[in-house]
Amino acid sequence: MKNYLAFAFFCCATFSLAQSRTNLDEVAIRLVLDKQVNAWNEANIEEFMKGYWKSDSILFIGRKITSGWDSTLLRYKKSYPDKAAMGRLRFEIRRMDFASSGACLVTGKFFLTREKDNPSGIFTLLFKKKKGKWVIVYDHTS
Repeated sequence: MKNYLAFAFFCCATFSLAQSRTNLDEVAIRLVLDKQVNAWNEANIEEFMKGYWKSDSILFIGRKITSGWDSTLLRYKKSYPDKAAMGRLRFEIRRMDFASSGACLVTGKFFLTREKDNPSGIFTLLFKKKKGKWVIVYDHTS
C-alpha cells in the first residue's frame, strides 16, 4: 500500500509540474501575441515582427508562400503601408496544442477594424522555443 501511495503521489506531482510548465508556456505565448497586437495597433510593423523567429527558415502562407523573416517584413510593409491600412487588430485564440515542451500550434481568428472595411480570417501559428523564447516559425493566415 505504501508503494502504491508513493507512486500515486509521484504521478500526481509529475503531472502537476508538467501542467504548471505548460501553463507558463501558454502565458508566454499569449504575451507574444498580445505584444504583436499592441505593436500592430501602434502601426509599428518592426515591433510586430519581433514575434517571429528572425531566420530565413520561417514561412508565412497567405495568398502566396513567403520564406524568411526579411521577406515577411517586406510583405507586411507592402500590404499595410500606413496606419489606415493596418487598422485596429484583435486576435481570438481558439486552441493551443503543445506538440512538445518546445513546440505549440496556435489556432485562432484575427479581426481588423478599418475605416472602410473590417477584414477577418483564421490563422494557424507554429510557435517554437528558440533560446528560451517563444517565437513564430510558421504562419498560415487566410
